[in-house]
Amino acid sequence: MPKDAAVEEFAGLVRALKARDGRSYEALGRRLSVSASTLHRYCSGATVPEEFAVVDRLALLCGADEEERRALEAAWTEADRPRRQAASPTPESNPEPSAPEPGPGPASDPTAPEAPRARPRRGAPAPLLVAATVALLVLALAAALLGHPTHTASAPAPASTVPGRTAAPLPFTWSIGSQLWEGGCGHTYLVDRAPRAVAPPPVTADSGAWAGTHGAVHGGEALVRITVQGRSPSDAVVLHALHVRVVDRAAPLPWNAYRMDNGCGGAVTPRHFAVDLDRPRPLAKPVDGLDASGAEARKIPAVSFPYKVTSSDPEELLVSARTASCDCRWYLELEWSAGGRTGTVRITDGGKPFRTSGTRGRPTYVHDSAEGRWITDSDSGQTG
Repeated sequence: MPKDAAVEEFAGLVRALKARDGRSYEALGRRLSVSASTLHRYCSGATVPEEFAVVDRLALLCGADEEERRALEAAWTEADRPRRQAASPTPESNPEPSAPEPGPGPASDPTAPEAPRARPRRGAPAPLLVAATVALLVLALAAALLGHPTHTASAPAPASTVPGRTAAPLPFTWSIGSQLWEGGCGHTYLVDRAPRAVAPPPVTADSGAWAGTHGAVHGGEALVRITVQGRSPSDAVVLHALHVRVVDRAAPLPWNAYRMDNGCGGAVTPRHFAVDLDRPRPLAKPVDGLDASGAEARKIPAVSFPYKVTSSDPEELLVSARTASCDCRWYLELEWSAGGRTGTVRITDGGKPFRTSGTRGRPTYVHDSAEGRWITDSDSGQTG
């Protein structure tokens, strides 16, 4: 079956970048924090990445200019359009009710005299105007008694200033990936559905759409990748620390656990931070990474803060947050400084906290591709 033309065009641009650079799939994948097999699937058109950020990083590594990066993003947008359309629910049509047909009688008789229409009395104020006037008078009286000025639509109140934040733009950009699987295959989701109502495991690139459709929650572990890139090629931004903030703890979810052991590839985990959400005050501890994309696994020594980033030298931080005993909601705070400025950026999952729940004691299922159904994994021994 021929490939989609948009996918093939996108894959051709990715192949051209890889050929221009000359490095192997393993070497480039190590810099991009993806496995060699995943990068090969991008180049062949077998998979379209769910996020453009990884391809943009490839373009930067291969020396692409702004025009080439814009063309690459446009091609990715077209190639990824079917996945986004499939993930977006189709709104139900809600047509306006049609006016009723006039029935028999004087109203439908063109010769009948027109019924008199009610007219407002001259000089009588409209009800809404009266209500609005009364409300303004009440507000003005309350302000006078409390000693505070009032603000109307013609004089809007000034925006509030959050302590510790500045109105100036950040000297860097950042993005996250929150639907990552260990090694590109090993992950567990908790889903409040019976196995017959759960779709087969998706490819990694479609994990976000699959999780959203099923209302899935990360089971036992959540992997979050943070990509930070400076805005200037010469003015470095220093990243000083990464803090973990747990905003809510509850008992683990009583849902079924579904393992995504599908299409496993090599693992590359530089700048890896481990978080134990079961501790009273979780910390992001740097640990050794692993490059398993080649014939033999290679350890990547842990590197602690601080890090420096520029526009041409971005940085990736991979956070592995685990729990066995709670349904935890949490977020991260990244401390930075640049050009005499300092600040803290809150890292969330699209404005909401990340969520991870333990899976201990929950029924665990794996997908039998031969039979096309989920089966109980009685030998998994997974405790979350």
